[in-house]
Amino acid sequence: MLPQLKALNLEIINLTSIVDILLVTYVFYRFMRVIQGTRAVQLIKGLVILLVGTTVTSWFHLYTLNWLLQQVMTGLVVALPIVFQPELRRALESLGRGKFFARSMSTLREADRSRMINEVVRSITVLAKNKMGALIIIERVTGLEEYIDTGVKVDGMVSGEFLVNIFIPNTPLHDGAVVIRGDRVAAAACFLPLSENPDLSKELGTRHRAGIGISEVSDALAVIVSEETGNISLAADGVLDRMLDEPTLKQKLTDALEPKISNSLSGVLRRNEE
Repeated sequence: MLPQLKALNLEIINLTSIVDILLVTYVFYRFMRVIQGTRAVQLIKGLVILLVGTTVTSWFHLYTLNWLLQQVMTGLVVALPIVFQPELRRALESLGRGKFFARSMSTLREADRSRMINEVVRSITVLAKNKMGALIIIERVTGLEEYIDTGVKVDGMVSGEFLVNIFIPNTPLHDGAVVIRGDRVAAAACFLPLSENPDLSKELGTRHRAGIGISEVSDALAVIVSEETGNISLAADGVLDRMLDEPTLKQKLTDALEPKISNSLSGVLRRNEE
C-alpha cells in the first residue's frame, strides 16, 4: 500500500509541476506580448547584460567590478518601477480589461455602433480626399478621461459633417485629436502622448506618433489622415496600419469594436444554421 501512495504522490507532484511550468510560460508569453514594440525590450536586454556581467566577474574574482555591478543592480530595484512605468501601466490595464469593467463600445447597441463607424468612415473619406490632417480616437474599455480633459469638451453626436468641420484648417479645434466615447464626440483639440518606439519610421509626423502613442498606453483606436498625402492609417495596440482604403478601414473598425461575446454567439448561430 505504501509504495502505491508514494507513486500517487509522485504523479500528483509531477502534474502540479507541469501545470506550474505551463502557467509561468503563459505569463511570460503575455508579458512579452505586452512589451513587444516598446522601449522595454531594449531595457530588458540591458538588464540581461548586467546579470551576465555580474556572474562573469564573480567567476573570475574581479571583486571591484563585481561590487560595482552589484550596486547598480541594487539601484535598479528602486529604479525599475519608474523606468518601466508606461509598460507596467499597460500591463495592468490589459489585466483589468475584463467583461466586468467593459463600457463604452461594449454597451452600445449594434445599430448605434454601426452608425458611428459609418459616420467616422464617411468623414475620413472627405478629409482624405481634401488632404486635411485629422486624428480621431475611439475609446474602447480603457477610459481616456485624462486626455479628454486636455481638450475642449463637446459631447455632440458623431456625424460625418461634424467631424469634417472640426478638422477644417485654421479653425479653433482643428489642431489636436478628437476623442469619441460611445456614439458621441467627447472632446476636440486633445493632447495625446507621443510614441517613444525607436523603431518607428522617421517619416512619421507628430499626428501619427500621437495616434500610435495613445494606442500604446490604452486599447483605444486611432484613425489618422495624413495632411501631406491624404493617406489613411489606423493605430491599434501600438501597431500602425497604413495606406488603408475606406472599405478596409470600415471592416477593421467593425472587427475591433464588435464585442467579443457577440462574435462568439454569431459563430455558434452560424454553425447551428448549417
